[in-house]
Amino acid sequence: MFRKEQTDPDQFYSAIAADAVGQLARHTELAGRIVVDVGGGPGYFSAAFRAAGAHSYPFEPDYEEMARRGEPPPGAVLADGYWLPVADASADICFSSNVLEHVPDPAGLIAEMIRVIRPGGLIYLSFTNWYSPWGGHEMSPWHLLGANFAARRYLRKYGRPPKHTVGENLYRVHVGPTLRLIRARADVEIVDQLPRYYPSWCRFILRLPWLRELVTWNLLVIARRTT
Repeated sequence: MFRKEQTDPDQFYSAIAADAVGQLARHTELAGRIVVDVGGGPGYFSAAFRAAGAHSYPFEPDYEEMARRGEPPPGAVLADGYWLPVADASADICFSSNVLEHVPDPAGLIAEMIRVIRPGGLIYLSFTNWYSPWGGHEMSPWHLLGANFAARRYLRKYGRPPKHTVGENLYRVHVGPTLRLIRARADVEIVDQLPRYYPSWCRFILRLPWLRELVTWNLLVIARRTT
């Protein structure tokens, strides 16, 4: 499916969304649940949640991204993930897929996701870690030799700057610090953690401090709010 991202984005993102919803469905009933879809873009994930019977609302700060498929998806809200226009403890699920590496304050985004979830509700957090093969996004894998080098190489090869600029709209986010950040909070508990695109038996990778930063590719954490 990854080979089809550019040529058939609808098929690619619909498949990714269906997979993510399936991962959450193993931990909670989705029918009737209220889902806050942070960075929901054109609504692929919210559509998958609705197909499973949930009430999902995409929150997206970029109108052009929200309307990428023509019109904003039903129920879409133009809003920043740091300041969600959602009451405290009012949602059952707060979902974020591949957003964390695009914000300068990951801890702030995670805290806001936790704020809107009711006790017992779930947080789905997935992001591409910096040292993974795709950590530099379109500049990968050359980002492993340095962000500036990767950007210069991209410009030379394609004649235009990359879409992402490290420190502006792409940030170095790592597996270990993110897991420690979540574990340090007294109001949530991790119920699952794994390399998102790998088979479930690959969870052991996350117990290997150096290796996990290189091969995880994309970290998925599902956490439950406890208080």
